[in-house]
Amino acid sequence: MALAPERRKVIVDPFFRGMGEIFSDVDAERLAQLFEVVWGRDEPMPLDEFEAALPGTLAVVSSGWRYGPILGRADELRAILTVGGGWPPELDYAQCEKHGIRVLSAAPAFARAVAEMALALALACSRNLVAEDRAMRAGTERFLSNADDLDTFHVLGKRVGFVGFGNIGRQLRRFLEPFACELRAYDPWLTGAYLREEGVEPTGLVELLETSRFVFVLASPSSENEALLSRDLLELIQADAVLVLASRAHVVDFDALTELVLAGRFRAAIDVYPSEPLALDHPIRGASGAVLSPHRAGLTKEALREIGGRVVDDLDAIAKGLPPRRLQVAEPELASRYVRTTTVTTPRPGAVAT
Repeated sequence: MALAPERRKVIVDPFFRGMGEIFSDVDAERLAQLFEVVWGRDEPMPLDEFEAALPGTLAVVSSGWRYGPILGRADELRAILTVGGGWPPELDYAQCEKHGIRVLSAAPAFARAVAEMALALALACSRNLVAEDRAMRAGTERFLSNADDLDTFHVLGKRVGFVGFGNIGRQLRRFLEPFACELRAYDPWLTGAYLREEGVEPTGLVELLETSRFVFVLASPSSENEALLSRDLLELIQADAVLVLASRAHVVDFDALTELVLAGRFRAAIDVYPSEPLALDHPIRGASGAVLSPHRAGLTKEALREIGGRVVDDLDAIAKGLPPRRLQVAEPELASRYVRTTTVTTPRPGAVAT
């Protein structure tokens, strides 16, 4: 009788996410069958236990990197899999590359959810859904109002500009196909040939802002794009356009954005903020031309469970000596340029951390 292959050791420490939040029963069972799971609890793993378990460990599944500069002691470590959508800035990516340790992000698991929400936010803005809902509840609605009063418009056939064209942008492009939009993209990390192959026309940032009816800000935060959309650039946006901010507020001069939306220069749909939770007295809360969401675009049950499935799939591949395909692999040319941006303040009573 053939002996069962030895299960490799994997540290699973996903806090702030819970095990049941990201692993379905099926994926949890797959994980346990394929690997010797160390920790695998909802609480953060004590650092001394982590260090004791590290020798001989094939991979670490975590929400970031809070374990310090210990890669030199990770003799058999081949991968670090993060269950968040970003890249841990605390990691030394050059050392990871030197030691043959892949760094993987769960960003692809969130792409469909965020893209779907971005489209929903754009529709809500262009059709004034939130304002009409408030009017109905207050009894001040205008049924079948005169066409002269209309300030709503279709997504159908409009020019759409993407600022950043990564996982979310590619998924959103697919969702927009039935709307027959003219799609343009600005992304200095991608070549024009690649963008055209993906079905969007590469465009300079100024032209994109000046000519797009819908602007989707989807760029990942980096050391190079803080406040990329400055006041001067935001003022180029068409008066009847919609800006959807669904990546990180880092990319936008948020004070200028707030002032311009309050002044009625254009509409905005916003899911991310410089500081979260957003201060109760922040002026964007009073902007009638804004649709606001509390950083929940990626939070669906399906997206969270997709994380677990992708993690187990790639762990299985790595254990077999195959390249991981389901999560996003950190590229040496880019990984060190990503930054963590959102300031998380102390949650208010009743606020839900995301």
